[in-house]
Amino acid sequence: MRVHADRGRCMAAGHCAVTVPGVFDHGEDGLVVVTDEKPGDDFLAEVQLAVDLCPSRALSISQD
Repeated sequence: MRVHADRGRCMAAGHCAVTVPGVFDHGEDGLVVVTDEKPGDDFLAEVQLAVDLCPSRALSISQD
């Protein structure tokens, strides 16, 4: 699994960083930063929840 974030779409709601703090954080500008682009599959459910909760649809997951 690879995690992607489109900072151009991000509206800094923060759901991602609260849901999976080991994968997402906020930059100094408040926008999403992916801190672990390839988390283990044990994070799949949490990352998928963050993707689903993102109001701007800035997050996505792809399979390697």
